[in-house]
Amino acid sequence: MSVRVRRVYESPEPEDGVRVLVDRLWPRGLAKDAARIDEWPKAMTPSSELRKWYHTGEGSYDEFARRYEAELAAPEAAELLDHVRTLVGEGPVTLLTAAKSPEESHAAVLLGLLG
Repeated sequence: MSVRVRRVYESPEPEDGVRVLVDRLWPRGLAKDAARIDEWPKAMTPSSELRKWYHTGEGSYDEFARRYEAELAAPEAAELLDHVRTLVGEGPVTLLTAAKSPEESHAAVLLGLLG
């Protein structure tokens, strides 16, 4: 089992395995064919409201992570999270994000839940 986080702007690597975009919005300036995305589970990404709240700087990363984990408990998000868990059990998975600091983003929350 291996799962990792990378920025979607980095070139794909053979060891990426299944490439899963974990952002709700398509990354700016990135051509869809160049991204080589295998899965894009939008319902598993943070809600627009949560994303905007976090980016305004109103709350801490810990509070964001707590709120995001609560969103992941919703049925559709939980089903997609289970699907990605299955993928991780089958081989390498790379979570892709456009976040400038993936270590303090929703991708890190997902990594913690999947890794």
